[in-house]
Amino acid sequence: MSRRFSGLSRRHFMGAALAGAAFGLIPAESAGANDGDDPLPSWAKGESKQAILDFVARVTDEEGKDFVDEEDRIAVFDNDGTLWAEQPIYFQFAFAIDRVKAMAAQHPDWQTTEPFKSVLTDNVPGILAAGHRGLLEILAATHSGITTAEFAKTVDEWFATAKHPRFDRPYTDLVYQPMIELLNYLRASGFKTFIVSGGGIEFMRQFTEKSYGIPPEQVVGSSGVTKYQMGPDNKPVLIKEAKVEFIDDGPGKPVGINRFIGRQPIFAFGNSDGDKEMLEWTAAASGPSFMGLVHHTDAVREWAYDRNSDIGRLDKAWDEAVARGWTVVDMKNDWAKVFPFDT
Repeated sequence: MSRRFSGLSRRHFMGAALAGAAFGLIPAESAGANDGDDPLPSWAKGESKQAILDFVARVTDEEGKDFVDEEDRIAVFDNDGTLWAEQPIYFQFAFAIDRVKAMAAQHPDWQTTEPFKSVLTDNVPGILAAGHRGLLEILAATHSGITTAEFAKTVDEWFATAKHPRFDRPYTDLVYQPMIELLNYLRASGFKTFIVSGGGIEFMRQFTEKSYGIPPEQVVGSSGVTKYQMGPDNKPVLIKEAKVEFIDDGPGKPVGINRFIGRQPIFAFGNSDGDKEMLEWTAAASGPSFMGLVHHTDAVREWAYDRNSDIGRLDKAWDEAVARGWTVVDMKNDWAKVFPFDT
């Protein structure tokens, strides 16, 4: 993605974040080894880390009153802003912008048609002027009209070459080391880990197993309509259409959990108001439950944002977490390391 797009206003991406992602919108190679007996070496000592350790100890103690059978140890995680970074724009939108440029030769009309003209000329004001509708046009044009196999190949190729505008590293390098350790710790403790995210399910499935150790069948996300048809070689294909099928965000997350997982989670982590209902649903479990939020407080190693951010806004969920005693992870103070490449 052109570095000039790192200045795009988050406000203009928020409105399209939910519906737009539906158009198809690392084990983990970055997983750190245990430091002695500490399963979470990148977590600083404190209340957040201790709350996690205590909860896992309680639900895995066969002699304890809070013991939970393994089949019911379901843990769900949001993706953007919870397992990897999400600034300055959601990474799937960066992919869509790059796809416009890559596809421009096959669409000469884009040279004079907005919002594509502005994307091709790096005209940030022009993209912003297109607003919500323009962003949806970009997503529809870049995420549909191809087979699911073609889309998967395109996503793989993008991840192999695209670099984040701030860190100049592949986007998959921006996973959170403490969360990788947490995923590994939970699985070692008999939990089954799922991603429940507003991002496009087919986009996420291309990296979640390598990045997080979470296989494609354990990814719940927003989805677009796909159509079965016979290809030119008389073999069946699935064609991605520019129609929204399911939005996995806000109240859609508990619905998605019920539809695709079929068990109520006892452990949930998010980072924004879009995760509030997922945490509420987890808290409603009949037995013990753990609800956590990542609070972005580190402007030096990552970013600092919460109530006024148009990407990853943490406002109502934060208030509820404080009122109900959920765990709020202060990134600056609770994480000794943020990214795997941090020293």
